[in-house]
Amino acid sequence: MRREVRLPQYGMGMSEGTILEWLKGPGDEVTEDEPIATVEAAKVETELEAPYTGTMLEIVVGNDETIDVGTVVAWMETDDTS
Repeated sequence: MRREVRLPQYGMGMSEGTILEWLKGPGDEVTEDEPIATVEAAKVETELEAPYTGTMLEIVVGNDETIDVGTVVAWMETDDTS
C-alpha cells in the first residue's frame, strides 16, 4: 500500500521545518522509527523517522527546502493494508 510520510510537529509552536539531508532514498528498505532524513526545526537539528516499515518510493521535498508541518515529504510502499 502506498503511504505518505509527513513532516511531524516536534514541539509546541513549531510551524515549519527544513529538510537538511535525506538519509534514505527511493528503493531503500526501511523499518519503522529508522531515521530517513535530518530536519532543522526552530534552529534544532533532529531526525525524521520512518512512520512505517517498507520501501521508500519517492522523495517529494528536496534538501534545503523549508516546508510547513504536515506537508507530505515522501511516499513509502508498505505491506500494511489498514
